[in-house]
Amino acid sequence: MNGVRWLNPEERQAWLALYAVTTILPGSLDGHLFRQAKITLFDYHVLAMLSEADDLTLAMSDLAARSNASLSRLSHVVKKLEGRGWVSRSPSTVDGRVTTATITRDGMENLKVLARKHVEHVRQAVFDALTDDDVRDLERIGKKILASLDDTHWILDQPSPGAQP
Repeated sequence: MNGVRWLNPEERQAWLALYAVTTILPGSLDGHLFRQAKITLFDYHVLAMLSEADDLTLAMSDLAARSNASLSRLSHVVKKLEGRGWVSRSPSTVDGRVTTATITRDGMENLKVLARKHVEHVRQAVFDALTDDDVRDLERIGKKILASLDDTHWILDQPSPGAQP
């Protein structure tokens, strides 16, 4: 067992807390969204990413990056959301080899209704227990961990809202 860098007691407690959060929180968010609209957290995130995009449209590859998913997983979910009339797919107007996804008017209307309940659930599950300093620390620490996992992740390029230019 030489060379093993065991966790010290503080690291172990931090790891166990992070593990518990990453295990319990997605289930809580998934369950809430499923009860509201029979969609998953991933489905919701796909809709949210499209709703924030210019022209409510993203190339499938960009949408996959923003939703932390493989193209095959994303394609399956977009097909399901298309079936509900919430998303449409079409060839890119810039490059016909690229498929784009667009949130539809019906998708936006449903997302607006869901967003109010979802954000309240996120606030209760996460942010109500944190101070402003905790929120800044959560972003800072989350981005450090993310950078060690994927240093090209799109969120790493997003400035912190309180950051000075």
